[in-house]
Parts: sequence; structure tokens; C-alpha cells
Amino acid sequence: MAFADKYLKKQRMYPEYITTTVDENLNMIVTVPCYDEPDLIPSLEALWNCDRPNGVVEVIVIVNSGEQTEQKALDQNAKTIADATAWMETHQDEKLKFYLIHQPKLKRKFAGVGFARKIAMDEAVARFNHIDKANGIITGFDADSTCDANYLVEIEKLFKKYPKANGANIFYEHPLEGEEFDQQIYDAIAQYELYLRYYMLAMRYAGHPHAYHTVGSSFAVSASAYIKQGGMNRRQAGEDFYFLQKIIPLGKFYEIKTTRVIPSPRVSDRVPFGTGKAVSTFVDEGIIDYQTYNYSAFKELKAFFDKVDDFFGVDYDTYLNDLLVQLPGSVRSYLKEDNFFEALDEINKNCASIDTFRKKFFGAFNAFKVLKYLNNVHEQFIDEESIVVCAKQLLSDLGINTKGIYSAKELLDIYRTYEKEN
Repeated sequence: MAFADKYLKKQRMYPEYITTTVDENLNMIVTVPCYDEPDLIPSLEALWNCDRPNGVVEVIVIVNSGEQTEQKALDQNAKTIADATAWMETHQDEKLKFYLIHQPKLKRKFAGVGFARKIAMDEAVARFNHIDKANGIITGFDADSTCDANYLVEIEKLFKKYPKANGANIFYEHPLEGEEFDQQIYDAIAQYELYLRYYMLAMRYAGHPHAYHTVGSSFAVSASAYIKQGGMNRRQAGEDFYFLQKIIPLGKFYEIKTTRVIPSPRVSDRVPFGTGKAVSTFVDEGIIDYQTYNYSAFKELKAFFDKVDDFFGVDYDTYLNDLLVQLPGSVRSYLKEDNFFEALDEINKNCASIDTFRKKFFGAFNAFKVLKYLNNVHEQFIDEESIVVCAKQLLSDLGINTKGIYSAKELLDIYRTYEKEN
């Protein structure tokens, strides 16, 4: 019985698409959802131009559409299939193989990028299952992204160095200049990427152990971790965030900073939120000073997380009368509205050590809770603030001088460098 038999029997939505024999040395599968996509070939070229790792790599592209997809998108899918099929015929070698699968007419309720990723990643699991390789690597990539030439090699290195790794995120950088897009788009993506990096680092500075980037084009997981957490979800947007928030708490989650994924900064209305939608909003509304979560909200959250150990083994009276009163008002208000003591009490009933308590504590006050807290505090207590102002405040607390720096692009350069070096 192979490692994923039970998962595939229960979770796989469609029969196997790829029937070719699986190479015993298959080590990594790159999955690429593709819908109404005119720029797939440059993405495939970027993967083809990668240095070859030691193990065999497969790339699975899934061209998909829904029951109610408009004809224009179906026509683009047909062109993509024809172009990619022709391209793949001349781009195969012993170490890197490309496959294209086509799944039209996805049910309206689920049609979207999450379901497409699930189909492709489940197919990857099935491929690894044929050779019973539970530590096979599955990566998420996008049909409009490119990457550095060492992309495949560096991912393989990480999982070889940490053979029990459950997953990793991969360093990404949107292009900030060039002739492909209008300057307005480059300005917008600089603000949006700065926001993504600010949010992650502010959450990490606050002390949350699950603070990692969750970008769909730049992550990797082991096949065993993927099935352990029930596989990819079928969300029509935000699927990467929800999926990785199941993987990260498992631990043994790493960051690969020695290569890059380069996502496209283009506008898009294919999903209700995410990079493409954000850039579209920036451009449509002429946003030049993006307002985001006030840094003070993270500082107040840090005051809470700094006292986590104090909540180990407490009863309700101690929690209410001794501990809550020491916290900032915004945090205190949220914990009361959320009835957090119920979760805390359940944790304490099942924890014999402080280490176990910490793990379960942040399992309860997870990334979703952080987001709910931030939304709550901005509804009731404080206003949003300029991303430039917030980004500078965080850098100041990280010991980085930003005197004379006022643009999102300059700050983003600092954030990128800081992340690479820390």
C-alpha cells in the first residue's frame, strides 16, 4: 500500500490525467494553474532555462475553465493549449518533463484557482504515489510568473538539507521597472509588495511564530505534508493563504532566499482579491499613498505575545483580573469579544508543559485570528495609516535608519535586503 492511497481515494476529484510511467528518480513536481492566460510560454521558458537539479522534475500545467466561463476566456484557453502543446513537443529532456492537462466545465461553485491548484497538486501526489515517494516535493507556481535559473536547484537543496521539511516559501520579487507595463503599474506593485513584506515582518516582530509569506506562486511542500493536511482547498481566491496556514503550524517550515520567483505585476480581475486585483484597484482609483494596518496595532499585539507564558495554567479570575488588565485596550477588547478564554482554558486542560502550551496557544491565536484582530481594532480604535509611514516605523524598531527615504520603492529595497539577510 503506497503512502497516498487513502488520500487519493477520498480526495481526488478526477481520474489520473497523466498515464506515462513515473521515473524512479522523480523528486519534484511544479504545478501551474492556467486560466485565460496569454503569458504561459514565458513562464515555461523560465522553467526550461533552469539549471537541472539531481533529481527528475515534472511540470504540470492545468488549463481550466468553469461551467459559465465566457467564450473569450475559452478561446484564450484553446489558444494556450495549442501553443503550449506545440512548445512542449520540443522541450523535454531526461531531467525536466512538461505535461498539460485540460479540465473544462468546473462546477460553478468551485471554479477558480484553488480548485485548479488542487487538481494539479493531487495529480502530483498521484505521480509520487506510483513510486511511493512521500517526501516528493510539490511546488506552487503561476502561469504569469518567471524565476531565476537556480530555482529548481535551490528548492532541491533545501529539502535535501532538511529531509523532514514540511514546506517552504520561496523568495519573490515583482519587477519594479521596465517597458512591459505603464509606470503606474510599477508604482502600484511597489506599494503592494511593500505592504506584503511589512505585514509579514510586523507580525513576526510582534512575536507570532507562523509569520511567513503565503504567495501562491512561490511555495513548496512535501507530498506527505500535503496529504496530512487534507490537500489544497477549492477557494476561488486566497487559497494559498488558507492552504499554507495549515502547513506552517506543522513546523519544519523554511524560507528559500537563494533564488527568486518573479510574479507578474499586471492588473487582473480574475479573482476578487490578491496581487492582480490589488494592482487593478490601485490603478483604477489612482492610489499613490496606500493606507494599511496601523503599526501601533502590531505593537499592541506584541505586548500580548510577549506575555504568552503568563497565560499557562491560569484560571478565569487570574485571566480576567490580573492578566487582561495589563494588556492594551484594543487587545483586551478583542479577547473579550472573541471569548478567547474558552480556547485558552481548553488549551490549558490539555497541556503539561510550557512548550506544548506555546504551540497550542499560537494554534488558537493563529494567522486568521491576527487578521480578525487587526480588522477589529481598526473598526473600533484606530485609523489606517500610510504604508510608507508604517514601513518606516517598523524599520526603526528593527534598528534600521530610514532618514531621507520616503518612497515605497526605496523602502521596498530595504525590506527585500533585510529579509534576505535575516
